[in-house]
Amino acid sequence: MSFVRVCALSDIPAIGALSVQIEGEPVAVIRVADGALYAISDVCSHADVALSEGEIDDCSVECWLHGSRFDLRTGEPSGPPAVRSVPVYPVVIEGDGDSADVLVDVAHPINNS
Repeated sequence: MSFVRVCALSDIPAIGALSVQIEGEPVAVIRVADGALYAISDVCSHADVALSEGEIDDCSVECWLHGSRFDLRTGEPSGPPAVRSVPVYPVVIEGDGDSADVLVDVAHPINNS
């Protein structure tokens, strides 16, 4: 795998998203309430807007423009207007505490998007 350091764990809000560019790809690194991290394309498949600016709820993100929701584990939309999934990428944390490094591998999406 081709993991790339994208930020420190402390750069990501306790519940929220951080938009990063990895090898030219816009990626949203998202932390949910239980502390789990997900990396998902930062482009809504319906309207080409940043998902990192949307609302995080459990394991989903809602696009701020038209309300499409995407599962952070699979990239699948849960209803219209989006009908196509978005890529989801593997995430690894190296180190301990807030200074730990967050690494993402955009070369090997974990779904078929």
